[in-house]
Amino acid sequence: MVSSISLFASLAPYLVSALLLFLLLEQLSYLVKKRNLPGPLFVLPIIGNVVALVRDPTSFWDKQSAMADTSVGLSVNYLIGKFIIYIKDAELSNKIFSNIRPDAFQLVGHPFRKKLFGDHSLIFMFGEDHKSVRRQVAPNFTRQPLSAYSSLEQIVILRHLRQWEECFSSGSRPVSMRQLIRELNLETSQTVFVGPYLNEEVKNTIRTDYNVFNPGTMALPIDLPGFTFGEARRAVSRLVNTMAVCVVKSKAKMAAGENPTCLVDFWTHSIIGENPPPPHSKDEEISCVLVDFLFASQDASTSSLLWAVVLLESEPEVLRRVREEVARVWSPESNELITADQLAEMKYTRSVAREVLRYRPPASMVPHVAVSDFHLTESYTIPKGTIVFPSLFDASFQGFTEPDRFDPDRFSETRQEDQVFKRNFLTFGIGSHQCVGQRYAMNHLVLFIAMFSSMFDFKRVRSDGCDEIVHCPTMSPKDGCTVFLSSRVVTSPSN
Repeated sequence: MVSSISLFASLAPYLVSALLLFLLLEQLSYLVKKRNLPGPLFVLPIIGNVVALVRDPTSFWDKQSAMADTSVGLSVNYLIGKFIIYIKDAELSNKIFSNIRPDAFQLVGHPFRKKLFGDHSLIFMFGEDHKSVRRQVAPNFTRQPLSAYSSLEQIVILRHLRQWEECFSSGSRPVSMRQLIRELNLETSQTVFVGPYLNEEVKNTIRTDYNVFNPGTMALPIDLPGFTFGEARRAVSRLVNTMAVCVVKSKAKMAAGENPTCLVDFWTHSIIGENPPPPHSKDEEISCVLVDFLFASQDASTSSLLWAVVLLESEPEVLRRVREEVARVWSPESNELITADQLAEMKYTRSVAREVLRYRPPASMVPHVAVSDFHLTESYTIPKGTIVFPSLFDASFQGFTEPDRFDPDRFSETRQEDQVFKRNFLTFGIGSHQCVGQRYAMNHLVLFIAMFSSMFDFKRVRSDGCDEIVHCPTMSPKDGCTVFLSSRVVTSPSN
């Protein structure tokens, strides 16, 4: 025992010296990579500024954006051993998105991606693997499948709107829309993606696992029982297993010659009979992509629908024009669903949806990792291993006419700012990793706006800071959009 203590005492100075040397080299490495870009001069050893990020994500990224104003549109920081660069300038963000290739950048999506999402996630695939899966997925978002999804979406939306009417339309008490919309979106996603293969018990299991998973995207990456991140990772594994069962059932149904009725059916229908099966079409591989879709559609759409309510309530003239346009082609009292042709006629409502996505893009940033040194500007080269955060939010407020103003007419056939400033409208990304389900997401938002605004009057309960942005993990208003609801219809649709 004494000899052990003596040995430790003799080694202690060397261990302390080695630790101090490591910390010094870490700090010097950060400063060398930082060069003259704005960012903290000193960062905490190993963890960097991750505590500030987890404690208040909005404040952390706002500070990064503000620092980027003082340079060429860039700022830096340090998070758990990773040097990061925040990119505010839209053209530099385009440069990142345009260089997703083996020798430049790889999409990260989440700093601890593989631990949380697994190896088969489409979000993090690269090269030929990514192209192969997209070739299978893309046909599932063409006209015929989208028409089938539209009917499923509307049935779910109307069911939830009727529930809201029954519970809250007396206007006697306010309600926070965030949880209501989140539940609507979760059921919509489940129904559109794998609907026929879910009973109520499985739906509740998915809801529980998703609620466990969601906080993990904002937590410290401690993969141990009892920690939020670790519990989230295990929830993802359970979700993948649940979706894999749906894939097996869908393959059997399509092999029996039945018609596809949901997304997984359209996917498996296209590969049944291929020999050998296409790459990445095993049950678990397809289920991983379905979980990706669930994540993307759930949180992104919740953010978009929530901000749509916020912005329509604050812009009475926009709301009036939406209601007038919708009333010309569809009425809730018709007891009919909106057809594809009627949806196509709602051009102003679609412009409103597009402006919601510009003004408040659900994902404010899309992280990428530098696979090698990359020459970004004349004066700065991004070091290999750096995680870069191109800001979709900041890009949305550059270039456009009066970008700080909510103005759906900017997307009219006359002005076409979505084309004139398309390099600034990055909500769905650009290049090889552009959102494959963007038409579905846009249709979902247009349908919700049309139906919700036609069936309800709504008045916001305003409080200090209610419009401040919070990340949970997508962008949401701080108050969750608290409103009074009252019905506008005599008879609700019964679909």
